[in-house]
Amino acid sequence: MTEDKVTGTLVFTVITAVLGSFQYGYDIGVINAPQQIIVAHYRHVLDIPLDDRKAINNYTINSTDEMPTIPYPMNPTPTSWDKKDSVASDGLITMLWSLSVSSFAVGGMIASFFGGWLGDTLGRIKAMLVANSLSLTGALLMGCSKLGPSHVFVISGRAISGFYCGLISGLVPMYVGEIAPTTLRGALGALHQLAIVLGILVSQILGLDFILGNADLWHIMLGLSAGRAILQSLLLFFCPESPRYLYIKLEKEVRAKKSLKKLRGCDDVTKDMIEIRKEKEEASNEQKVSIIQLFTSSSYRQPILVALMLHMAQQFSGINGIFYYSTSIFQSAGIRQPVYATIGVGVVNTVFTALSVFLVEKAGRRSLFLIGMTGMFFCAIFMSVGLVLLNKLTWMSYMSMTAIFLFVSFFEIGPGPIPWFMVAEFFGQGPRPAALALASFGNWACNFIIGLCFPYIEGFFGPYVFFLFAGVVLVFTLLIFFKVPETKGKSFEEIAAEFRKKKSGSSQGPKAAVEMEFLGPPDSA
Repeated sequence: MTEDKVTGTLVFTVITAVLGSFQYGYDIGVINAPQQIIVAHYRHVLDIPLDDRKAINNYTINSTDEMPTIPYPMNPTPTSWDKKDSVASDGLITMLWSLSVSSFAVGGMIASFFGGWLGDTLGRIKAMLVANSLSLTGALLMGCSKLGPSHVFVISGRAISGFYCGLISGLVPMYVGEIAPTTLRGALGALHQLAIVLGILVSQILGLDFILGNADLWHIMLGLSAGRAILQSLLLFFCPESPRYLYIKLEKEVRAKKSLKKLRGCDDVTKDMIEIRKEKEEASNEQKVSIIQLFTSSSYRQPILVALMLHMAQQFSGINGIFYYSTSIFQSAGIRQPVYATIGVGVVNTVFTALSVFLVEKAGRRSLFLIGMTGMFFCAIFMSVGLVLLNKLTWMSYMSMTAIFLFVSFFEIGPGPIPWFMVAEFFGQGPRPAALALASFGNWACNFIIGLCFPYIEGFFGPYVFFLFAGVVLVFTLLIFFKVPETKGKSFEEIAAEFRKKKSGSSQGPKAAVEMEFLGPPDSA
């Protein structure tokens, strides 16, 4: 049908929107490859000495040269420092680097509550334009980090960029879902996740030492996102506003139809308008639910706890430890040029994200989540075994590297994209905005905890660190098996109606038993 065809305006608009998602992925990965170069610069700025041998080792993590050089002049005689001073200085550098990584998630946590509000207040297009001002500010701070105290510039720039990404993580899926034809909504919605992993991959490629990941240009790589912010801002002026926003929020039917005609490439938009009117009626009949009510109401408490559990499983699986610190992990595994292995992780990440788009409707959400978590459990064990036995068996480095690739593959098959699908499907129009905001906050909060704590956890557990994550993954796998229902093939309204049906039967039995029945292990999943 003409209303469901892909038009040039639709393609242009979706690509323009997911440039924000691309930036999200770029900001996740950009800090990884030049890690030791940036750390060496922090030491240089703070005048913390480092012996030549350690400086050379730090440089070669990201180098593709045969003969490494020291990126910054170090004090050749650190003997004046006693051991206690050295330990304190190393602790300071570790803390600053952890903040450089995790401040991104702090900004995301705060902003995750405001994406929907900003979109409703200003409109989807203007909201993305305002968000781009944050992206530009953060990029300029990081790009100018060599002109002042680099650690202050990088940490603050990462926090502001995280605030931008927190807004975008809600605005982009919202906008794309609202402009997409019904039959293409799933495929176009998945482009958000695909753009994120493409951003991670591009950041890893640019992080090569002969491109931007070197002592001279690393700050340019961190600030490069300013160009994307300017480009997207210019392109957004040519994108139509969301017809759903225009009609449901502003009640401007003429403008909504005009926007639809541009997107669909035809004058007959009757089908879309009927759907939007129905959506407006449903929204007006269902009261909005606050975040507090999600926990105080017995109707919403169990599904919101399950929703938060899914996001905790995603983040505490150890995946962001690999995304943020894969370069140093590959170095520990004995890989000579770990930056290329990190790029390989990005390629695998992208391929399996694209694959999950086709699998999620065929195999089911719950099934894929369990398959992914089970695979990640075994990969985490093999990863740690390889790291533990590396000094005894050199070929173990290849087992660790293979385990990392498979770990990322299993993550993108299920635990990566699926929590966002399932959380949206657990709730009707009324509670859905609050549930998505809370789930997004939980996701960012867990992201922050991992980003901040992983270097300390890795330092404490050493090569055994992924045994810890294997245990965490196993616990969440069991919880998902017993607590999470299958939502495949059910509309939002059907799942909400099923939950209401279970609640209405509470007078015939204990309330807790009714709620647990809905969330128990499906017999026919």
